[in-house]
Amino acid sequence: MTLFDQLFFNSFNHYKNGTYKKKANTIAILYITIVQASILLVLGVFFAEFFHQMHVATMTATKAWVLFVLASLILYFKNWIQYSGKKRKIMNANQKKKSSYGIFTLWLIPAVAIFLAVIFMKVF
Repeated sequence: MTLFDQLFFNSFNHYKNGTYKKKANTIAILYITIVQASILLVLGVFFAEFFHQMHVATMTATKAWVLFVLASLILYFKNWIQYSGKKRKIMNANQKKKSSYGIFTLWLIPAVAIFLAVIFMKVF
């Protein structure tokens, strides 16, 4: 099981056992998409600034943001297909070690990644 699978199931189990029992899968899919998109944002900003300092003209900022939004939508649909239905139930049943992170720690991951992206935008 990958790190993203573990993060998904931790958030899924937290919301399933909490007050959002019926919306737990939707919230967990949205959470894992935000995590993946924020990591994609950090990598994109880093490489954009790197290429800018190397004087390599790759694409405009508008095209890069459009590409980021499209990639985020693709990530959402990939996660929706992957974590909905039979595969999620099989992966949930095959979990050997039930590791649980606090919900604050789970939501801190995308917040830190977005913070890093903002710092990269300002520093470079």
